[in-house]
Amino acid sequence: MDKWFTAIWLITNCKNGVSSYEIHRAIGVTQKSAWFMLHRIRLAMQNGSFMKEPGDAEADETYIGGLAKNMHRQKREEKITGSGSVGKAVVMGILRRGSETAKSKVKAKRIHRPTKETLHKEVKKSVEPGSRLFTDAHAGYQGLEAEYLHEVVDHAVEYVRDHVHTNGMENFWSLLKRTIKGTYVSVDPHHLDRYLDEQVFRFNERDKNDGRRFLEVLSSVTGKRLTYNELTGRETKTTA
Repeated sequence: MDKWFTAIWLITNCKNGVSSYEIHRAIGVTQKSAWFMLHRIRLAMQNGSFMKEPGDAEADETYIGGLAKNMHRQKREEKITGSGSVGKAVVMGILRRGSETAKSKVKAKRIHRPTKETLHKEVKKSVEPGSRLFTDAHAGYQGLEAEYLHEVVDHAVEYVRDHVHTNGMENFWSLLKRTIKGTYVSVDPHHLDRYLDEQVFRFNERDKNDGRRFLEVLSSVTGKRLTYNELTGRETKTTA
């Protein structure tokens, strides 16, 4: 248990995350075991999202993947066949802005493509109709003004216009990418949701101290079982 407690404390409270190699060296388990432990802890960090309530909200999307300039030429030619977003994972985020009595909170999830249907669906799941909604000029957000006070900032022209901006989401994307690029270096798209759970947890619980975040994760482990076969996508073999 002391190894588990140490791993939970580290991943919960290290702002930029902690790699499996760091856990391997710190607690004396193999790197493979440390990797498995971290993914199980990330599942416990999955705290859902915020409640659907009235209030100002920001919606935005980003792309996660390696930079073309860092790829070997052959690999770059294989993967980059169109715009810079080709071959990257798409992540959508919605941030509910804070107030005098509550801090801002975010939810993020991987989506297949940033189509109008998908973006509208995710917004409607998380933002109360009638709320003020701020987005960039992405065409996929057009039409939301039927249910929301939708205001748009065109990043080709400006980034802030009074209260109209998506800087809250941009801040979260910066924290997420700093974690991925600086600590994890390369994240398999198959596991991206778990890394999103980790960063969302730390962002939403940032007002708590280290001990309270640690206890929050411990209280969430019940019922969140993850086997190695499930994690690696291997089918469990059955015998006749």
